[in-house]
Amino acid sequence: MSRDLTQLELLVELEPVVAENLDRHLATATAWNPHDYVPWDEGRNFAAMGGIDWDPEQSRLSEVARVAMITNLLTEDNLPSYHRTISEHFSQDGAWGTWVGRWTAEENRHGIAMRDYLVVTRGVDPVALEQDRMVHMTRGVHAPDYFHGMLDQVAYVTFQELATRISHRCTGKVCDDPVADRMLKRIAADENLHMLFYRNVAGAAFDIAPDQAMESVTKIVTDFAMPGHGMPNWRRNGVLMVKHGIYDLRQHLDEVLWPVLRIWNVFDRTDFTARGERAREELGKYLEKLAEDVKRFEEQRARLLERAAARAAAVG
Repeated sequence: MSRDLTQLELLVELEPVVAENLDRHLATATAWNPHDYVPWDEGRNFAAMGGIDWDPEQSRLSEVARVAMITNLLTEDNLPSYHRTISEHFSQDGAWGTWVGRWTAEENRHGIAMRDYLVVTRGVDPVALEQDRMVHMTRGVHAPDYFHGMLDQVAYVTFQELATRISHRCTGKVCDDPVADRMLKRIAADENLHMLFYRNVAGAAFDIAPDQAMESVTKIVTDFAMPGHGMPNWRRNGVLMVKHGIYDLRQHLDEVLWPVLRIWNVFDRTDFTARGERAREELGKYLEKLAEDVKRFEEQRARLLERAAARAAAVG
């Protein structure tokens, strides 16, 4: 390809791929109802309705589980921002527009189910949760300045959906509650199907505009941030989640980046020009550095956990 494809040309070229993957998604996705995953018989009124307001002792969740559930839920809550960003970079017509609407509707179920579960089981402080929701959604999420179109967005959501799937599954495990685990497995299954859609579209983009696709992937991978970035207590909660393996650097490298990059055959392609080769080389160097960072992180985490266990044993 002697020139870059315009955004319109990319959208038109990829429209058949989007239509094909939309059909595949609709044939594969399982319909489910958020209310079927909530233990309603555990619910009771709060003080405004003559009941009792939340107290920390009412929660059966550990601190790690509470933090992970809140972080995942607030991430899902910001769906209006994600819908706006995706609709701006995609098209609102044809198969593109149908997908945007379908994706948004499916994602909305996740927040409904998680919030109902947490309120009914009194897993977290509902007042603090609502306050954080107001702050997070008021701030919103805006695509970074370096997002220059559909290819950047498709690359980002491919990795993000897979990362979110992992975070939901690991959160379900630390909740130590079969109800929460079942719900989060269901949500994670949705995220996986969404990832497959975006991964396939991005894979097709490599075939029609390899240099542009390669540059987008490199840009996104080397400056990746989860969509919940910027929510209240993001740094503190993130550290706790990393410490306990809800989502850490090892998972990001081994379970998100490498599997997707291998599917796209990034490091074995022969259709790049010098531009694409430069972007691929930059990506390769970044992944090498990230692997070194992962090793240092795991060594440091092991030391921290050992010291924490020693302190706990001394107190006990």
